[in-house]
Amino acid sequence: MSKWTDVRDNVVDALHVDDVTEDVKQHVASTLLDEVVPVIENAVDSFCTTIKEQSKSESGWCKIRDGVVLPLIMQGGVADGGGLTNVLKTY
Repeated sequence: MSKWTDVRDNVVDALHVDDVTEDVKQHVASTLLDEVVPVIENAVDSFCTTIKEQSKSESGWCKIRDGVVLPLIMQGGVADGGGLTNVLKTY
């Protein structure tokens, strides 16, 4: 199976509990931080690198969209998520 499938299954397994204790919440937060966030960051980085490269051969709106707009939105979203992960690590 793929890494993503393993991560997804781990999160689903962690959420299927009868009693949500502090330990369960810590485990879910840890799993998200250690396994899910890095996969998302890598996917966004790879996608943005590819579309930025493709934008060099495009013109007009497509050049702006692929070279600036989509990378800015996607990487900004990941950066905002990074801020949330720091909050989760703190608490």
